[in-house]
Amino acid sequence: MRSANVAVVGAGPAGLYSAADLVRRSDAVVDVIDRVPAPFGLVRYGVAPDHPRIKGVVKNLQRVLEHERVRFIGNVEFGRDIDRGFLDEHYDATIYATGALHSKPLGVEGERLPGSWSASRFVSWYNGHPDAEAHFVLEASAAAVVGAGNVALDVARVLTRSVGSLALTDIPCSVLESIAASRIRDVHIVCRRGAAEAKFTTKELLDLRELADVGVVVDPADLADIRADDLDGPVLANVDLFRAWAANRDAERAERRRIHFHFWSRPVAITGASQVEALRVERTGVVDGEFAGTGEFRTLPVEMVLSSVGYRSSPLPGLPFEPERGILPNVAGRVIGDDGRHIPSLYVAGWLKRGPQGVIGTNRTDAAETVSALLEDLAEARNRPGRGAEAAGERLRERGVEVVDYRGWQRIDEHEQQRGRDLGRARVKITAWAELRAIGAGLSTAEAGSRSR
Repeated sequence: MRSANVAVVGAGPAGLYSAADLVRRSDAVVDVIDRVPAPFGLVRYGVAPDHPRIKGVVKNLQRVLEHERVRFIGNVEFGRDIDRGFLDEHYDATIYATGALHSKPLGVEGERLPGSWSASRFVSWYNGHPDAEAHFVLEASAAAVVGAGNVALDVARVLTRSVGSLALTDIPCSVLESIAASRIRDVHIVCRRGAAEAKFTTKELLDLRELADVGVVVDPADLADIRADDLDGPVLANVDLFRAWAANRDAERAERRRIHFHFWSRPVAITGASQVEALRVERTGVVDGEFAGTGEFRTLPVEMVLSSVGYRSSPLPGLPFEPERGILPNVAGRVIGDDGRHIPSLYVAGWLKRGPQGVIGTNRTDAAETVSALLEDLAEARNRPGRGAEAAGERLRERGVEVVDYRGWQRIDEHEQQRGRDLGRARVKITAWAELRAIGAGLSTAEAGSRSR
């Protein structure tokens, strides 16, 4: 009996953990398909550059792509180059693991003013994603980051770090230049609820203590009603940090930059004549068990607003979608239709399956559940006519698609590392679509450079 051919759409942690589990638990041949010529998704383009330990998971994910029954098919976009029909024709099953790429909007007046951005666009910029069309010129003296999760902390940290502390990371050279010229002195983190309800992890908060000459400012009044005996360990650790910062009044006079936490505050409007000039916030609270605004308003004088209130997945052409939760409707990873029944051969993993929650490691158990469902179904239907990557690759070439395979990714990887060595750094990312594609296709340095111009 032939080996099953399985496609995984998305080469981030969810997709690669799915591929790893498939080849470990079966004889399946797995094609990992991604729209970007470089794999690793969120790890490469979402984790902040000053977190090399987290980025170290790339070594494990790379080993997945080196498996003899795993093939990388980069620069191939679902909905543009391939569709559900294409995958159904060539594979016995498909796991969709495209993640959640877009920030949720704030939904307040003035959100479209110049200077108001989604955190996802800012993160894409400082991580060198080829989609990052915006070039941030950090001319504002004060910025607000709206959100109470780790991405908000990442953004605040990058905005206040010294350029020297980022110089050895893989951050793009153009981003380093913007940070070196930055005029930002104050970053305001605006959180709708209190310090005990915030989703920051203690490790991320501790990272703020490592910032050179950056003061962290917390209003003691925001912590007054917190009862320590009502808190579990991780939350108590966070609150202890906030209390230590609140007790340090010297932070308000930090020599270089400051990070201000504003708890129980929600944005109600971004104001300005032709660009962002201020963020208007309302004091919030819990009255009779209900979260609500108190009618007390104040204005933060900021010239940049970055929204980090969550991510959303986008609908995929030809597939069902649950807009309320922003996921493919599924039961244990099996994609279901309007009738509540499993659509044969369709599976989902990662944030597209469960919503934007959990850390990178959460994708291991999530992928294992999906793979279990897929293998169970394949055991009952191994006579499907999936033809696999050879036929799929031939069809893509006929369509004129420039596929970047694993060897192509290795060329990109080698090129980035060489650029880094030339500058005394570990790596310098290639950020232009044309240059990524050219190097992935094996063109010379000169040819790749001409494509990027």
